[in-house]
Amino acid sequence: MTNTNVTIIDYGMGNLWSISSALQYLGSNAVISNDPGEIHNADTLILPGVGSFRKAINALKKNNLDQSILEAVKTKGTKLLGICLGMQLLGTESTEDGLTLGLGLIPGRVDKFNPQKTKEYKIPHIGFNLVHSRTDAHLFKGLPQAADFYFVHSFRMLADGLIGKTAICNYGDAFLASYEQDNIFATQFHPEKSQTNGLLLLKNFLTL
Repeated sequence: MTNTNVTIIDYGMGNLWSISSALQYLGSNAVISNDPGEIHNADTLILPGVGSFRKAINALKKNNLDQSILEAVKTKGTKLLGICLGMQLLGTESTEDGLTLGLGLIPGRVDKFNPQKTKEYKIPHIGFNLVHSRTDAHLFKGLPQAADFYFVHSFRMLADGLIGKTAICNYGDAFLASYEQDNIFATQFHPEKSQTNGLLLLKNFLTL
């Protein structure tokens, strides 16, 4: 039932095996690759990520993986899912460790949580929280409009002004929890660690 040519991008900063295990459970023959050619030719890509935005972008550029991703998505129409830091890397820029340009596939900036809004909350944001999605969002098909997913992050994007289907989480500061536009999909949360809800979301992505 799932796409047999799913490539998980390995640039040294992602939960590769957790994602791979979740996809295998769903019946996908996903492969993990750091080869630019394989990434360029994949039908479906997943960009995971944990850690520093600047280090991650540098790691992608080191092996020309950034260009492979952009060419696949923009030229071939390859379906892409960014997860956690992988979602942030799709943004235009981030202020983490100094201003750094992202891949520019989501027209949004990555910043720290607003300390005036999150002063009663612990940062990093860790744990399950409600995500409020749109009824027409493809990723959330079959899920309630408010569903729990697992987060681990200190930086976030805002949904203000974004064209596309967005989902929101409120952690004192209302931030972008999910995004989808054409062949670009992204989640700030970790679906591979979000139990039943996360598996259904991944299944929805794979079967689009």
